[in-house]
Amino acid sequence: MVSLAHAPGISRDLRGLLTPFFELAEACDELIGTVAGNFRCGEKRYALPRFVWFGGEAMPGLAPVRIGLFALVHGDEPAGALALAALAQTLAEEPDLARGYDLVFYPVCNPTGCEDGTRHNRTGADLNREFWCSSAHPEVRILERELREHRFDGIIALHADDTSDGLYGYAHDRLLNEQLLKPALRASEKHLPRDIRPVIDGFAANDGIICDCFKGVLAPPPEQKPRPFEIIFETPAGAPLEHQAGAAHAALLAILSEYRGFLAWGQNL
Repeated sequence: MVSLAHAPGISRDLRGLLTPFFELAEACDELIGTVAGNFRCGEKRYALPRFVWFGGEAMPGLAPVRIGLFALVHGDEPAGALALAALAQTLAEEPDLARGYDLVFYPVCNPTGCEDGTRHNRTGADLNREFWCSSAHPEVRILERELREHRFDGIIALHADDTSDGLYGYAHDRLLNEQLLKPALRASEKHLPRDIRPVIDGFAANDGIICDCFKGVLAPPPEQKPRPFEIIFETPAGAPLEHQAGAAHAALLAILSEYRGFLAWGQNL
């Protein structure tokens, strides 16, 4: 796993958060670094980096499943970016874990908020309330374009909640999402406890799983059919970054493993 020993010091350092991806992209043929888009804020230009892990076909003629992985939509939640870097490192060491997947990493979706250490972007917007509502914010427009162009088979967003002391997630009231979230929470409990309150973030919850959600969160295009699976995984923001990143990393590996089982069952492999 990517070392998190200096994580507190890089929480606002865009270069520090992205360096593991750049280094892996240089060392691994499977990982390609690109830019989803860029924009200007004040006198400075910012980019939304995109890294694609090409896992190859699970079997001849079967197209890889494409999953979008998103972190730092809120700029003060760096654990998600650290978890994505740890996942990329794990795949570099054990590439078979990603066989049959194309994984598209978006480790820093809110670069100005990350730089400022704030939930909102530099213009004061909560980007995770702006999707698919004609937002003028360039970060949202770039990500909406990515979501439309890639037509992901699955979307995983990593967040941290400063009002919770445990792990939980949003399943968007779909059975597949819930079935993927359950093993993710079990795997992540090796690092942090689960939030088992009956109400979390204002929503009814059952064993750390919420089926409702806020409007405007990062999500697939409204017109996309069939709908991809969608999971929002939350860590407690007050926990050490290393523990948060470890929990999210374990959750991601569990989701990839569990979804492969669903695919095999559906294809009767």
